[in-house]
Amino acid sequence: MVRTDTGPGAGAVRRGPSDLSGRVALVTGAAQGMGVAHAERLAADGATVVVNDRVASDALDAVAARVGGVAMAADVSDPDAVAGLVSSIEERLGRLDVLVANHAYMTMAPFLDHDPDDWWKVVDTNLGGTFHLIRSAVPGMRARGGGRVVVITSYWGVTGWPGATAYAASKAGLISLVKTLGRELAPDGVIVNGIAPGVVDTPQLQVDADAAGVPLADITARYATAIPLGRIGAPAEVAAAVSLLADFRMQAMVGQIVQVNGGEIRTRA
Repeated sequence: MVRTDTGPGAGAVRRGPSDLSGRVALVTGAAQGMGVAHAERLAADGATVVVNDRVASDALDAVAARVGGVAMAADVSDPDAVAGLVSSIEERLGRLDVLVANHAYMTMAPFLDHDPDDWWKVVDTNLGGTFHLIRSAVPGMRARGGGRVVVITSYWGVTGWPGATAYAASKAGLISLVKTLGRELAPDGVIVNGIAPGVVDTPQLQVDADAAGVPLADITARYATAIPLGRIGAPAEVAAAVSLLADFRMQAMVGQIVQVNGGEIRTRA
């Protein structure tokens, strides 16, 4: 099957180097931004892709149609909704081989001014949602002899960021979760890795711009000046790393955090 990858920097029609033929992949947070690119790349690699977002929408349905996949809405911060999501995938498609935990919720505020309920909503969505997803997906993967889990964290989880304590804390938690589960689940053939993108051209940049009180173009230019590559990243570039980590031929990379950031952060995560 030939898929079309419309992500930035992608060719018109191609198949990626990974071979996920016959595999079923779930990408959360897939109605926009990096999630779209991940879904497109995994579909190009041959997978049947389930795209998820918190609520059903025309945008989510459009992504599913574009990749020849299935749209399933569920709030990942709700453990019952997540259990239902994974159960529905396994019942409808027979299996779940690849989980890409891409969902994210971010608000920014000075630490002492951040509403506590909203602070915990960030953590419950980003860290808690991934916790629920992995707990629901792993039993089936283990029963089938293996699986792949790719967690999208952030370089802010490595460095921290003023005004983003909840987001940075949740992403740092994901890094530790990946490292620990990588060690714990590898004997079962469930390979867990993470990706810590730097600044990427997604709708979340608007949150940063609003917090800084500047236009979107200004915040993009500001970030680019700190990146040795001279520009921010494209979603398709992160999706290429997802493809690598989802490949079942890749086994020796376990519990690693791949940093896709144009060289801005060069320390070990």
